Amino acid sequence: MAVAKAAELPKFRITDLCDEVERYLEPEQVRTIYNAFMFGAEAHAGQRRASGEPYIFHPLQVSRILADMQLDHQVLVAAILHDVIEDTPTGKDQIAALFGGEVAELVDGVSKLTQVEFGSKAEAQAEYFRKMMLAMARDIRVMLIKLADRLHNMRTLGALKPEKRRQIARETLDIYAPIANRLGLNSFRLELEDLGFRALYPQRHRVLADEVKRARGHRRQIIRTITRAIKARLKQDGLKAEVIGREKHIYSLYDKMSRKGLSFAEVMDIYAFRIIVDSADNCYRAIGCVHGLYNPMPGRFKDYIAIPKANGYQSLHTVLLGPFGVPIEIQIRTADMHAVAEAGVAAHWRYKTGEANANSANKRAAEWARGLLELGDTAGDTMEFIENVKVDLFTREVYVFTPAGEIKQLPEDATAVDFAYAVHTDVGNTCVAVKIDRRYAPLSTQLQSGQTVEVVTAPWARPNASWLGFVVTGKARANIRNQLKNLRSGEAEELGERLLNQALARMSLQLSEIPEADQRRVCDEVGAGSIGDVLADIGLGRKLALLVAHQLVTPEPADDEADNDDSAAEAEAAASQEPLLVRGTEGMLVTFGRCCHPIPGDLIAGFVSPGRGIVVHNRNCSNIVDAASSVDQQIELAWEPSVDREFTAEVRMLVNNERGVLATVAQVIAEEDANIEHIATIERDGMVSTLDMQIGVQSRTHLAAIMRGLRATPSVNRIQRTRS
Repeated sequence: MAVAKAAELPKFRITDLCDEVERYLEPEQVRTIYNAFMFGAEAHAGQRRASGEPYIFHPLQVSRILADMQLDHQVLVAAILHDVIEDTPTGKDQIAALFGGEVAELVDGVSKLTQVEFGSKAEAQAEYFRKMMLAMARDIRVMLIKLADRLHNMRTLGALKPEKRRQIARETLDIYAPIANRLGLNSFRLELEDLGFRALYPQRHRVLADEVKRARGHRRQIIRTITRAIKARLKQDGLKAEVIGREKHIYSLYDKMSRKGLSFAEVMDIYAFRIIVDSADNCYRAIGCVHGLYNPMPGRFKDYIAIPKANGYQSLHTVLLGPFGVPIEIQIRTADMHAVAEAGVAAHWRYKTGEANANSANKRAAEWARGLLELGDTAGDTMEFIENVKVDLFTREVYVFTPAGEIKQLPEDATAVDFAYAVHTDVGNTCVAVKIDRRYAPLSTQLQSGQTVEVVTAPWARPNASWLGFVVTGKARANIRNQLKNLRSGEAEELGERLLNQALARMSLQLSEIPEADQRRVCDEVGAGSIGDVLADIGLGRKLALLVAHQLVTPEPADDEADNDDSAAEAEAAASQEPLLVRGTEGMLVTFGRCCHPIPGDLIAGFVSPGRGIVVHNRNCSNIVDAASSVDQQIELAWEPSVDREFTAEVRMLVNNERGVLATVAQVIAEEDANIEHIATIERDGMVSTLDMQIGVQSRTHLAAIMRGLRATPSVNRIQRTRS
């Protein structure tokens, strides 16, 4: 029915568009728009939309939406041609030759990737979205065209099948409406949300729309009363202002009801007004007037003029307790601020008087776009990139300060690590501690508006994988993952070089003495791009150091695989006489078995685990004994003489079940300069308890001193080190 009614309406034609744009464009630019339409009509000849109308009417309507915003002629031309690369044989070079490189880049930015094969539809959609977002980072107008395209598609959604309508509506609410909000395009956002809500949940939309109509009649008198009172108070104080009673949009009502668990009556009991004055100073005077008229509700005042939102939005917000005990939401802003609030980044073209504020919106959009470029560079794959962008879109903000007083805007629930990355990527990568309002706090602490945050860094520090469990910003998440990936690669290469040099030492050689030609030959034989890749594979346990060593010094391959295996085993046995020294600071690719908790002073051995590097165990650990059959994966290890870090040791104690025993044990351990990492009660009866405790120690000597101190404690009946 909706489609039939649409067909009865007079068609918007190219001459209508030309008449509209003649008001602000030069005649030559209008002619270019007309020529683009003729070119597009010919390119799309024979193509029809689901509604049955010629396809060219869609790009014409997209251009019309953008013309209402008084955008430049290149955008309007690109809007008319936005589907020709994707849906016709027309190429980007042809568009560039006829309409210029700028238009061609805009059209290409909104065109899907049609020449690439993808494993799934989701992957294709994600890659297209990534391409478009990165194009937007270079030119924000790409996203304006795409949003106008999506808006017209949503207006004409009725011609599609229900399943397709729901899919497009979900994508609109998940991606495009939040992007419109991020760019400050409030009018786009509101319409996209309401159209998306109607298509996704038609019954809910219908019920809410009917309730709003019924409630509207009861509210009119209250709105008129409050409006008259506000106008009178402003006039009394000599302020010229426009006062507008606002109605909440249906999707806004639904969102608030679902998020806060409110009933329709509770949401509709809130009355909203907008006050528009002529200057920022008068915004603050107006807030004083309304606070004098009605009592403000504590904690409900927000100053978005001094601290604008991420999309450039500026206003004063307050909530008052009005007549009849009803809450009143009030927004106070200037006409220029109102223009930016409605048109966002497009206000630069549309409202000449709002140029300063519009530039602020453009600046913030450009900052966000630059952040997208960084995400694109650091994200591991397309799906990760999309995940990070979504995280940044669905946020409310908190505002915190650097020690120098600079404001940093972060999403709600952001942590100290998110703040560190917001300051600078290098600050995030090297942060070790944080002070919040001059007091040390955990890095996982969620920040609150108004706090002052100081990050403590160290040049040796690096990101921790556990940070991924609490950071919320896409920038932090992408950089942590990227750094961990690079650290793992670097550590693997370093460990691989040590293992290879250990194997080469039995031949009285070092890697640095191997000719580059031989290194290159081995790389070709194993299919590696560089000797660094070979070393990384050795460090990760994917290649055996001894085999690579023999390949480096023996140009001819062995006659048969069995001989090669024998020589490898012999060399392994010889190499075992000179164990690899363990420092304890090798990083993620040297790990210590949790089964036996080796510490400096223990006899140790290890094995190379594919993908994990070297796993270190006590030499008598059952896991090493069980691995005896895999001789080719075993490696002899020893501690470096000067190991300087803490290791975990496990002890089991039988203690008297009496008050204060834990405090006594903890005091003895603290006096020996050690730290309790974990404690658990294994068995308990009326007289004694069995405790398992993990303690951070420097060495066997250190552990022995701790155990002597505990044995001398009357409450401790027995103590022993526990291992597998």
